[in-house]
Amino acid sequence: MDLKSFRLRKTTDFTIGILGGGQLAKMTAVEARKLGLNVVCLDPHEEAPASMVSHQLVGSVNDKKKLLKLNELSDIITYEIEHINTEILKEVIPQDKIYPSIEVLETLQNKFNQRKFFQKFGIPMPSFKEIDSLDSLKDCIPCVQKAKVGGYDGRGVVVIKTEDDLKKAIKEPSYVEELVEIEKELAVIVVRNIDGNVKVYPVVEMVFNPDGNLLDYLIAPANVDDFTTKEVQRIAVSAVEALNGVGVFGVELFLDKKGRVLLNEIAPRTHNSGHYTIEACETSQFEQLVRVLTNLPLGSTYQYLPAATLNLLGEVGYKGKPVYENLDKVLSIEGVYVHIYGKKETFPLRKMGHITIIDSNKDRLLEKVVKVKNLIKVKGEVKI
Repeated sequence: MDLKSFRLRKTTDFTIGILGGGQLAKMTAVEARKLGLNVVCLDPHEEAPASMVSHQLVGSVNDKKKLLKLNELSDIITYEIEHINTEILKEVIPQDKIYPSIEVLETLQNKFNQRKFFQKFGIPMPSFKEIDSLDSLKDCIPCVQKAKVGGYDGRGVVVIKTEDDLKKAIKEPSYVEELVEIEKELAVIVVRNIDGNVKVYPVVEMVFNPDGNLLDYLIAPANVDDFTTKEVQRIAVSAVEALNGVGVFGVELFLDKKGRVLLNEIAPRTHNSGHYTIEACETSQFEQLVRVLTNLPLGSTYQYLPAATLNLLGEVGYKGKPVYENLDKVLSIEGVYVHIYGKKETFPLRKMGHITIIDSNKDRLLEKVVKVKNLIKVKGEVKI
């Protein structure tokens, strides 16, 4: 499949394959269905979220036989997770059939290699270096230790401020970064198609849950000046272009207390920081991905109203079948949109859904965020 020469024709005969069947695949499938496209997802869980709106192929994303079947069923393939064996992918999936490319995925999978790659292109980042022992980690205090591979949603990241913090150090291969004095954590969605056309969304400001080090809520657009906004977008686009990336990319950055904008990391997929685009923007990040995969024109990223996105996380102390408390009260508030992913089991800090809130007045928007946060709780049937 050569996307440069491809134009979507018979949509009912066209199938997008997705590696993974979680919430990102589900929201992508919803947009694909609007264009009459077929979607098939490969996921080990029969009742994964995407199974509600797509055909489900049950199996591991690293199962060669299942990948062969996905390849057979699909006209084009993408992925919603990065933890995939790229050597198996290379054996099974043609290089021009998967986007973002396997090469891009390999570059970004190893966070240390990702740092070294972007260093070659002069992308501003925190200083970093490889470590090989607890003693070498001790010499770097204060620092942030990061696992080279496998980290996500706050896992694989440890802040080391004192020697006492060494007891929580990561045991697997890792590297360290300078402990940046962060003013704000920012993110932006960048979309790039096969012809090199780029669309960039408004910059958003992220507030993280201190317990799980994963996104609690975000505000879009971020409360930063025009210079910072343009610098964030410039760095993000430069990084995606350095990768020669084709797809949708979630780019996370730091604004430090000195006013520097520094790249944190890039995800080669739709991203939590772009969920607000479903209600708040002319074209959602998920529709953009479908447009890239079918070589249709990229859509406008114009944002209609200020927005906030609040993650629905499993309450600490509960597991089992989820119970969404005060859902009715939340839905009675104007400008509130609830997305429940359909996961069959909750456990502490698991992402169970998200809520987008829009309002023309930013102060009123923040008031709604606080109200919704205090109301809705995701508990399980079993106390732990």
